[in-house]
Amino acid sequence: MLNKVRLFIERYQLLDVSKKYLVALSGGADSVCLLLMLKELGYHVEAVHCNFHLRGEESNRDESFVKQLCENQQVELHLIHFDTKEYAALHKVSIEMAARELRYRYFEKLREDIGCAGICVAHHEDDSVETILMNLLRGTGLRGLSGIKPRNGYVLRPLLCISRKDIEQWLREKGQTYVTDSTNLETDFLRNKLRLEVIPLLNQVTSGATENILKTAQHISEATTVYEKSMKEALARLLINDSISIDSLMKEPSPESVLYEWLSPLGFSSVTIENISASLRDLHAGREWASATHQLTVNRGQLMVEPIRAELPTLRIPETGIYIYNSTEKFRIKKENGKHIISDKQTACLDAAKLNFPLTIRPIKTGDRFQPFGMKGTRLVSDFLTDAHLSIFEKRRTLVVCDAKGEIAWLVGHRPDHRFCITDSTTDTIIISIEKVS
Repeated sequence: MLNKVRLFIERYQLLDVSKKYLVALSGGADSVCLLLMLKELGYHVEAVHCNFHLRGEESNRDESFVKQLCENQQVELHLIHFDTKEYAALHKVSIEMAARELRYRYFEKLREDIGCAGICVAHHEDDSVETILMNLLRGTGLRGLSGIKPRNGYVLRPLLCISRKDIEQWLREKGQTYVTDSTNLETDFLRNKLRLEVIPLLNQVTSGATENILKTAQHISEATTVYEKSMKEALARLLINDSISIDSLMKEPSPESVLYEWLSPLGFSSVTIENISASLRDLHAGREWASATHQLTVNRGQLMVEPIRAELPTLRIPETGIYIYNSTEKFRIKKENGKHIISDKQTACLDAAKLNFPLTIRPIKTGDRFQPFGMKGTRLVSDFLTDAHLSIFEKRRTLVVCDAKGEIAWLVGHRPDHRFCITDSTTDTIIISIEKVS
C-alpha cells in the first residue's frame, strides 16, 4: 500500500523530500492515513486542523484526538477555530461552502507564512467516484467527468490511488485509531447519499463498478487534454480584441465548445451559452447577454465582450478651467482671443459668442441629435456613430459637451456641432480638449 502511494506521488511529481508540506488533518481515517504515510515515506510534514464548531462536543473530541496524535508522532500542529455559522450568515452561503472557504483560505495563508511547498489533502478513489457521479447528475462537461485531479495549484492529493477500504485496512494493520464524523453517516447530503446508498448498489449490480468508473474517468481525462489543446488553439485563432467573428466561429467543429471556453470563465452560465450557440445563425445587431461581471453583444457580424462598467456621470462646468471626469478623463477648457482652429479629434474649437455656460459633459442618450460640422441638417448621434463603425460598447462610452440650453456643441472625440463652429465673424474661441488622467 505504501509503495503504491509512493509510485503515485512520483508519477505525478507531487512531493519533493527536500521541501516542507502541510497536511490537512481532521482526525478521520483518510487524513490520519495521509499524515502517517507521508511521514513514513520520509516527507517533512506539519499538520493543520480546523475546528468549525458545528458538531458540539464531537468537534472538541476531534481537536483533542488530533493534538494527541501529533504529539505522539512528533509532528508540529497548527490549530484554528472558526465561527462557521456566523460567516455563512454574513456572506449568505451554505454552511458547507462557508467551511470550505474558511479552510482553504487559512491553509493558503499558513502555507505562505511558514514556507510550505503545498497543502496535502486526503481525497481518495472513493471521493473521486462520488465527485464524478455528482457532476454527472448535475449535467457536467468533460472536466467534471474526469474525476478529482492529483494537483490543483498548491493543493495536493497523494491518496487518489487508493480506496477508503484500503485506508481502513492499512490503519488496522498499523493499530492506528481515528475518529468518525457522525455527519458522514447521514444521508441528508447528495455526496453522502451516493456514498452510503448509490455506490454500494452499483457495486452489487456490476462487480467492480467503482473501478470501471475510475477507468472511464481516466480515459475522459486523456480526451480532455486533447480537447483543451484544441480549444486553446481555436481561441488563439478566433479571438481578436475581445471579439469573435460569427462566420469564423460557425466553421469550427464545435462552436458551442469554443463559446463555453471563452465565456464561462467570464461568468456566463451554461444555459446562456447554449442559447447563444443555438441562435448563432439568426443573431441580429444589438442583441445582448450579461453575466454578473461582463456583457456580450452582436456588432457587425462579431460577438463582442467587455466588463460591465458603471454608468457614466453628468458633470456641470460653470466656467473655464480644468475638470476631471469620472476619474479617467481630464477636460481643459479655456478662452482665447481671436479665431483658433486646431485639427485634432481630441480638441474642439468653438465660437465663444455662441457657447453659453454652464456647460454639461455627459454620456450620449437615446434620441440625441446634432449637426455635424460641414453638414446641413441634424443627425441622430447613434446613426453618426454607427456610420463611424463604433460598437455598442464604444457608443455607450461616448461623451457629449452641451451648452446652457442642452444643445450638443461637441461629440467628444468625433465632430463639433456646425452651429457652434468658428466663422469669419468669430472674435473669441473656446478651446476644449480631453486627455486621459495619468
